Amino acid sequence: MSESDHQASAMTESSAEAAAAGLRTIAPGVRRIVAPNAGPFTADGTNTYLVGSGHVAVIDPGPDLPAHLAAILAAVAGETVTHIFLTHTHRDHSGALAALADATGATVLSGGPHRLARPLAPGEGNPFEEAGDAGHVPDRTLADGEQVTGDGWMIEALATPGHAANHLAFALPAAGLIFSGDHVMGWATSIVAPPDGAMGDYMASLDRLEARPEARLLPGHGAPVEDARARIATLRRHRQGREAAILARLSAGDRTVTELVTAIYRDTDPRLHAAAGLSVLAHLEDLVGRGLVTQAGPPGVGGRFAPA
Repeated sequence: MSESDHQASAMTESSAEAAAAGLRTIAPGVRRIVAPNAGPFTADGTNTYLVGSGHVAVIDPGPDLPAHLAAILAAVAGETVTHIFLTHTHRDHSGALAALADATGATVLSGGPHRLARPLAPGEGNPFEEAGDAGHVPDRTLADGEQVTGDGWMIEALATPGHAANHLAFALPAAGLIFSGDHVMGWATSIVAPPDGAMGDYMASLDRLEARPEARLLPGHGAPVEDARARIATLRRHRQGREAAILARLSAGDRTVTELVTAIYRDTDPRLHAAAGLSVLAHLEDLVGRGLVTQAGPPGVGGRFAPA
């Protein structure tokens, strides 16, 4: 029995009932299922969205969990899944994709295979290597601004790199909303961690979404963002404040990521300092690229940084 056959067989009557109970209409023509993968980086779990009725599109199939696949299949019972859209190739969004595609025969669309925001330097590791779905190959790679039309819906792909190099958001203009993936969420700031992501790309992508007319965001984790521009402005101020704090600490004599994290995140749970260090590194690499900071020593978190 193939993996998809095994997972599809998990859709028992009880799982179908659970799917019906957890399925929620979140906007006109849009339903949401939350995967059971709650955690410190996923909020209540990954949001899987169903667009349309009768002939539907799935956005972000979610993690490779048989119960979640069963919930999706139960939710679309009696309907035809024609398209599967993927915002980016992190496994909490793409893990169930292959099995769902096998079960439905739908066309898979994304920003392409997993890729890094920059090449790895000699001797540098990638702390998010296991999170990336290196095996993903879509049926169709979407270009920025490309429109896909289905039965009663039109989705536009928006290139929004930063959290991941191949990250796409998906606009549903008729409903006045954007599926923002992990780029903009209401419950937390997005992780931007080199070499998987890049801060300069992230900030430019914020500008890109802010310029859109859609007022509502449906993120990859957490509740809908009802005022897109206000949330984006808050995220921009947060990142600008973090950048200012980093520059101030460098001027005060801090030179390493560890020193910067200890000073800037002194009120943060030490268990989160490793993740904070990657965020600081993302800011530092952006500052180096803009000529405001210099870097010496090994690449990545082991480098030494100073004001330019």
